[in-house]
Amino acid sequence: MSFELLISSISRHIALTKEEIDFFTSLLKSKSLENGEFLLREGDVCKYESFVVKGCLKTYYLDENGTEHIIDFSIEEWWADDLYSLLTQTPSKSNIKAIEDTDILQISKTDLELLYQKVPRFERFFRILFQNAYITQREQINLALSASAEERYLLFVKKKPYAEKRFSQKDIASYLGVTPQFFSTLKKKLGRVNVD
Repeated sequence: MSFELLISSISRHIALTKEEIDFFTSLLKSKSLENGEFLLREGDVCKYESFVVKGCLKTYYLDENGTEHIIDFSIEEWWADDLYSLLTQTPSKSNIKAIEDTDILQISKTDLELLYQKVPRFERFFRILFQNAYITQREQINLALSASAEERYLLFVKKKPYAEKRFSQKDIASYLGVTPQFFSTLKKKLGRVNVD
């Protein structure tokens, strides 16, 4: 699997020498998931940061009724993890599952610590990554509390213009916190055609 996309993504934030790139890539392992396969299951400890080279993952949790609540989608050039589980090494409350055939590059928590020691500027890169993840999560919580379903949907489509081609209507509804039936009605109201 090529490291080109990952190195290009990292290089937008930090400058690396060839030796640093070689050391970093020596710590990576590649993994392929088929559509429907899990990267992480609830109850397991998250041990890796995973970079999506190709495909798409969804991160979600199940409530006591078994209803899925999608927290995030990770497509190409995005990272997927349960940050809380990774940092605390406690069982995850989330599931991460492929919704397309997906190729990822992974670095373990142990190797991440080694990377920070050997190439300190990577601490800056991952700090930026974690900060952005935190900001996105706060925005999502604020929207859920203050915006209407219609406003959340329009913002979602604006931020993720590829969403309706790649994600099922059921998954988009779950991410927005509405039922598929309500979502279908909302799309009709807005003059958007169902894609499923």
